[in-house]
Formats: sequence, C-alpha cells, structure tokens
Amino acid sequence: MVNEDTNILQALKKGDGKAYESLFRSYYQRLCSYANTLLNDPDESEEVVQQVFIQVWERREAMEINISIQAYLFKAVRNSCLNKLKHGKVRQIYAEEVTALAGQSEPASQITLQNELQEQIHRAIESLPEQCRIIFKLSRFDELKYAEIAEHLGISIKTVENQMGKALKVMREKLKDYLPLLIFLISSCL
Repeated sequence: MVNEDTNILQALKKGDGKAYESLFRSYYQRLCSYANTLLNDPDESEEVVQQVFIQVWERREAMEINISIQAYLFKAVRNSCLNKLKHGKVRQIYAEEVTALAGQSEPASQITLQNELQEQIHRAIESLPEQCRIIFKLSRFDELKYAEIAEHLGISIKTVENQMGKALKVMREKLKDYLPLLIFLISSCL
C-alpha cells in the first residue's frame, strides 16, 4: 500500500471528515462511471457508490486495507454491483412466479393491496427522524442529488449520505415483509 494511502486510512480511522471528503471527491465520479458499465443504470450506479462510501465511513475504525485505497474502492463497487445484479435476477424470477398467480387475482383485491402497501410505506417514512425523513423525501420524491440536498439544507454531503444510509436501512427493515406484495403489484402493472 502506498504511503499516501496509509496516511488517508489513518486519518479516516481517526474520523477525519476532510480526509473522507477528499477521498469521496477523488473517486466518486470514476466509481460511478465504473458501476454504470456493470449496471447500465446511472441512478443505480450512484446509489451503489454512495452506499460503498457510507460503508467506508461507518466501518472506518475497523477497516484493514492491504491493497491501494483505489483498488479497494473499485473492488467494493464491483462486488456491490454484482450483488445487485444477482439480487435483481432473483427478484425477476420471483416476480414472474407472482405474475403467474396474478391472473387469479381480482382488480378489487389489487387496489386493496396497493392501498395497504402505500400505507405501510407512508408509516415507514413517517417513522424516520425528522432530518432523515426530510433528506429521504428530497432524494426519493423530489429526485435531488446528494450535493443538491446538502446545499439546500446547508449541511455537508457526508451528513446527507449518512442520513440516507440510515433512512434506507430503516425502510428496508420496516418494509421487508412487504417485498412480495411490492413485486406482485409492480409485475401486475407491467
């Protein structure tokens, strides 16, 4: 590992936000481009890269990197993209199975299912802490980029990333039981 990488890693372990921001600015665009070559979806690619950076920050104290930071980040993004692709294939197979069953479902029951899912999503969003909820809504409903949210709220990009990471974790946990319902509703709308 290069001496500069060692210095950056040590600074990160100490919680140096400037070192983290420098790392983010140095690699973010290149990692997004790389992820997009694998996923062929710019938004998904950005989300993967942002999640990798969130994990770097959250695990900074215990992180042991024996290769260059650049190689580590590219490998982490590659692995995350491959996991996302693999998970997408599983969802597609499951959605196809649910679609086969959807022919037996009546439209009225579909509306009931949609209403139930919307209510659960609303509850999950409202259960988020205030700042977390605001950032989540700006990202997902207003479709603002993290940098735009940070500027709009007068906070750092790192804070936006951390809050989005928390929001997504809470949303996944609260809605995990509704994934089959969501897949069913999406597939029945296609």
